[in-house]
Amino acid sequence: MDNEQEEQVDIHKLKYALYVRKSTDDKERQQRSIDDQIAECEELAAKLGIRIVTPYYRDDGSAKVPDNPKRNRFKDLLNDLQVGKVDGIIAWHPDRLARNMQDGGK
Repeated sequence: MDNEQEEQVDIHKLKYALYVRKSTDDKERQQRSIDDQIAECEELAAKLGIRIVTPYYRDDGSAKVPDNPKRNRFKDLLNDLQVGKVDGIIAWHPDRLARNMQDGGK
């Protein structure tokens, strides 16, 4: 099937997860608080007309280390994506999801 014949996905029918993370490693380099990340992502979702499922996925651990035990909600998010509980992810910045190759690949 070429690009012209591909079925278009209606993003308004999908369920999105909001993932936020505030690393505890370097408080001076933090760019956005959890509340700021949530507010900006909710604003984007409203602007695009897409639905965010709740509760939000929130972690406080570093994303530099693969399989960080402080990132249990990230693991929950990946599982929920696999089983179809959510269809997509909204995050303030891609580095909120992963800052290492192993987690980024997941």
